[in-house]
Amino acid sequence: MTTSTITAPPLSTEALIDRLLEQHGATEEDRIRSGVERVALRWTAEDGDQDAFETFCTRWFVAGERDRIRLLDRFEIFLGSVNGHLGEIRRDLRRWSDLRGERFEGLDDVMATFDPAPDLSDQLYRQQLAFVALLNFPRPDLATMIADGADWSVDEWAAVRIGKAFGPRIPADVNDMARELGHRANQWVANFHVPVGHMVDEHGKKWFSDDRRLLAHWLIREEVRAGFNAEGGLPCQRALMWVMKRQIDGTIPTAVMEGSTAAWDPRANTLDGEDPGPLLGPVRYERWLDNFRIARAYDEHHPEHPTAIARKFELAREMPEEEVEALMVSLLQAPVRRRLAELLRSILGRPLEAHDIYFDEITSGRSAEELNRLVRERIGDHEGMQEKLPDILRGLGFPDEDADFLGRRVQVEIARGSGHAMRPAMPEYAAWLRTNSLPDELGWDGFDTAMHELGHNLEQLISTHWVPRPALRNVPNTACTEAFAFLYQSKAADVLGLEPEADAPPAWAVDSIQTMLAACQIAGPALVDLYAWRWLYANPDCTPESFRDAVIRIAGELWDRFYAEDFGEDPYHILAAYQHMVAHALYLPDYVIGHVQSQQISAHMRERDLAAETRRICSIGRLTPDLWTRTAVGSPISVEPMIKDVEAALDLMAT
Repeated sequence: MTTSTITAPPLSTEALIDRLLEQHGATEEDRIRSGVERVALRWTAEDGDQDAFETFCTRWFVAGERDRIRLLDRFEIFLGSVNGHLGEIRRDLRRWSDLRGERFEGLDDVMATFDPAPDLSDQLYRQQLAFVALLNFPRPDLATMIADGADWSVDEWAAVRIGKAFGPRIPADVNDMARELGHRANQWVANFHVPVGHMVDEHGKKWFSDDRRLLAHWLIREEVRAGFNAEGGLPCQRALMWVMKRQIDGTIPTAVMEGSTAAWDPRANTLDGEDPGPLLGPVRYERWLDNFRIARAYDEHHPEHPTAIARKFELAREMPEEEVEALMVSLLQAPVRRRLAELLRSILGRPLEAHDIYFDEITSGRSAEELNRLVRERIGDHEGMQEKLPDILRGLGFPDEDADFLGRRVQVEIARGSGHAMRPAMPEYAAWLRTNSLPDELGWDGFDTAMHELGHNLEQLISTHWVPRPALRNVPNTACTEAFAFLYQSKAADVLGLEPEADAPPAWAVDSIQTMLAACQIAGPALVDLYAWRWLYANPDCTPESFRDAVIRIAGELWDRFYAEDFGEDPYHILAAYQHMVAHALYLPDYVIGHVQSQQISAHMRERDLAAETRRICSIGRLTPDLWTRTAVGSPISVEPMIKDVEAALDLMAT
């Protein structure tokens, strides 16, 4: 047991509160009472006895508005410096693991998991700065923040963010374990490329070059999407879906992963028509369970939020779990989905199949070759994109000064795995944009992903440099940043100068339909993610095999409930495909909320200046998501605007 978990005998607080009231007056009663109780909750025997506790509270309670603001200023600078410098160190040391390039096996992972301050949370309490913050700054629960936050000033919101910055006292060994297991799961996901160079479809046709490998699940999905525009691509799509199925359940032959040149029929799961030998097994679920081990280690140190689910929804996302679940279910139950399915059938000219949930390009698509050529000619490689970022932003309406300021603060790089964006931990640093690419060029997929990540970067930079106080940097949660990522990804064709066909429907109608298709596609996996974590907490001693079976069962039940009516049977367990579930616990609901908010923001911006509104909204600061959305667009987070837009778009397209 670490010393930070040794609690002191119950502390007496009433006499101390009475003395502080005598000293500072009844107007400070609420602050005195709540502050003393917060300190008492975290005080341990190592921190001192009753006298030490009382001496501390008497010495460090700050009364009077002027001195409270001075204290707030000091803590903003303190946290910005400590967390900022440590964040930049950690971010920088991940580069060899995150980026494509030469590897130093073993060492790169050791450096990526190095933590220069493994016991920071405990040290903040040992050196009493955390106690000063808890004594003087509020830590309201989520219900209070939602109910009262609209009436708080900027300074009051900043005080809340400082108060909530000091969480439980996490022992260093727990942080060490979390960092090691979390990195292992991340690296497994980032490096899980399935060789498909010798994959054959149901007719025995080979589709890819011998050395082609696809990152699961992202690039497998993108190749399925590419098949919608490929002549005779349906057999390839079906074969890829069987590859995805075997990624999900762990039945990829080990020989395939080791580079076998035998023809692999993923549906029959044979190599040159023969038994494939040993299979990969449930390693995917072993890595997923790594994150469950991390969660359980943290649970005992979070008495207010004793599960990963509670921490994700109430602390990180700041949206009630039941509210988010209801939002996703209401989206999937929307009657307009029947009309959307009919639209897809009419475009594809056949009954829908399970993989058609990935179809969201409702206007005539260009071939991958043409799109790759346009990116090559107009953008170049990732270095060319970085050079062109200010011009790209000018083309999207940003004034010259803002375009240069933002564009020069984004560093574009090629990731080993899927694309991602990393915000600067301090204003002095750039945001990082990581995308994928073809072996010798950026390509359309890399550019499309880069535009998504650019939306993140714009939010990250604006919410770092232009929020009203440093304590309010960032947006409320990852769903809010996903909203801007989706918004700017939708501008990829515009940036390339692609003109819509003369008879094409209005852009807002196309975007609305495609946004809802994308939201419905990810809502199912997001519910799998949530229900899988609920199952884990109900079955904490499960094996990787039993967990795999539970995830597949959950995916099947959700498919039957929300998708089978339109897309038929699903032999692949497609809703369980997302690799985010393995390495980023409970992240997927943020994509759904992000699509919903993206639609609300896009609708709000139709008659407004994209660049000006991006700057205004991303400058609001880190309020609760609901209040942030009300401030941004004048209404709460809701699927109803999306549904109404889609109904109007379908009516327009039917005329």
